[in-house]
Amino acid sequence: MKVLLTIVFLSLVGVAYAANDIDAKVEAALADGSRPAEDRVRDSNRRPLDTLNFFGLKDNMRVLELIPGAGWYTRVLAPVLADNGKLYVALGTGRVSDNVVNLPGFEKVEVLSTSDNLRRPEGSRHYVLDDFEFGVSDLDMVVTFRNLHNFDVTSREKMNRQVFAALKSGGIYGVVDHTARHMEPPNHENRRRLDPVMVIKELLDLGFEFEGYADLHYRADDELRYEVGRRSVSGNTDRFTLLFRKP
Repeated sequence: MKVLLTIVFLSLVGVAYAANDIDAKVEAALADGSRPAEDRVRDSNRRPLDTLNFFGLKDNMRVLELIPGAGWYTRVLAPVLADNGKLYVALGTGRVSDNVVNLPGFEKVEVLSTSDNLRRPEGSRHYVLDDFEFGVSDLDMVVTFRNLHNFDVTSREKMNRQVFAALKSGGIYGVVDHTARHMEPPNHENRRRLDPVMVIKELLDLGFEFEGYADLHYRADDELRYEVGRRSVSGNTDRFTLLFRKP
């Protein structure tokens, strides 16, 4: 009887491990022949497997990706979560709606419709958001990659407050963005960079707990002096990788 129970226990452990081991699924998503060539050339720079493992992604999670852009990470996350989990995308979803979620294999990705009215006022360097809600709750994880810098402090607060509301207790918020010098005043060159200390403070003020950081995207030769689109730093910016948890 003990032998039988041991076999059953080990089998259940094996099933649970297989359901949560994302390495093979991420690697399969990256190797998929349908991925655009321009996505593939960024793999070594963006290090998606290392980044998602640092965030603690499991393939049975309910995950929200914010501001997916053209869908670089959507094309990685959707196949990983397709069988056991769920991927939502929200805010700035126009391109991913038109070019990704209508493709075979992405049918389970859900685009959340919000009343955010995402826009950039004339003459402003930042986008702004109206008050909104995501319309989902008890999420396991929210992630955003190189996006928070696009918003003014008020709109970041609105978005991050809704992230907090949408996560379950213990849920994870993973953030990657371009690094600005600590306490450097705003200027034309740092307009698409953020001070990571400021980001940590803003999220702590909303009730998040700071879980840690990773140096996966540290670049010693990015002097933090120039706009991220400049030829000297484009594709090689220093980026902070931060992990937060809802208590």
